[in-house]
Amino acid sequence: MESTELHRYLSIAKEAASLAGSFLSERRPSSAKVNFAKGKDIKIAADVDSEKIIFKHLREHSPFSILSEEKGFLPGENKDYMWIVDPLDGTMNYLRNIPLCCVSIGLWYKRKPLLGVVNNFNTGELYSGIVGEGAWIGDYALAVSDIGQKQEAVFCTGFPVHTDFSQEALKNFIADIRLYKKIRMIGCAALSICYVASGKTEVYYERDIMLWDIAGGIPVVLGAGGRAHYDNALLENSYNVYISNGKLGKILN
Repeated sequence: MESTELHRYLSIAKEAASLAGSFLSERRPSSAKVNFAKGKDIKIAADVDSEKIIFKHLREHSPFSILSEEKGFLPGENKDYMWIVDPLDGTMNYLRNIPLCCVSIGLWYKRKPLLGVVNNFNTGELYSGIVGEGAWIGDYALAVSDIGQKQEAVFCTGFPVHTDFSQEALKNFIADIRLYKKIRMIGCAALSICYVASGKTEVYYERDIMLWDIAGGIPVVLGAGGRAHYDNALLENSYNVYISNGKLGKILN
C-alpha cells in the first residue's frame, strides 16, 4: 500500500476513534452498565456501543475485514487487510472512572502491522503511527527514549484475564523485573505501548494479551523508533508481547 493510501486510512481510523471516544466521554456513566462479569473478566454496554460506532465508520470508508473484541472476525471484500479493533481498552478503569482507558484501532496486512490509532478520550491525547514513517500525538512527532540501562528504565506491565497467578510464575516474573528502576501497571495495554512510543516508559511486557489490545499501539511504537516482538500464546488471537525502546538489549531473562 502506498504512503498516500496509508495516510488516508490513518485519517479514517482517527475519525472512527474520535467518534467512539466522544461517545464514551459523553455517555459516562450511563454506558457503564455491566453486561457480563465472570472471574476477572468484565464486559459493559460501552464496549458494544463503541464498537457499533467504529464498525459503521470503517465499513462506510473501507473494504477491509474487521477483527474485534466483541464481534470476532467479520470478513470484508479485501481479506488481506484487516482492521483490528478494541472499542474500549481498559474497561475496568472506565467503569471506575480511572482516566486510563482508550479506543484502539489498527490496520494490519496478513498479520503484519501497518498503522494504528489510540485515543485516550479522557485526556484528548490521540496517538497515531505508520510503520516505517513515523508516530505522532496530535500533530507532534513521537520518539522513544534514549535510556539504555535497565536500572534507569521504567518497565510497564499488566495481568490480563488469563494470567497464571501461581506462586512459581509470579516468583519468576519478579526475578526478571526487579532490575528496572520502576514498575508501572496502568490497566490499559494500548496506552502502555504508546507510553513507550512517547518516551514515558522504556518497556511494556505482557503475557497472554489479546491481539485487539495491542494491534493499535504496535504501529505507533514502531513508527516512533521502538521495537515490538509478539508470539502466539495459548489461546486463539492471544500473544506474549515485548515492546521496548530498542536500546536495552534483552528485556527479560
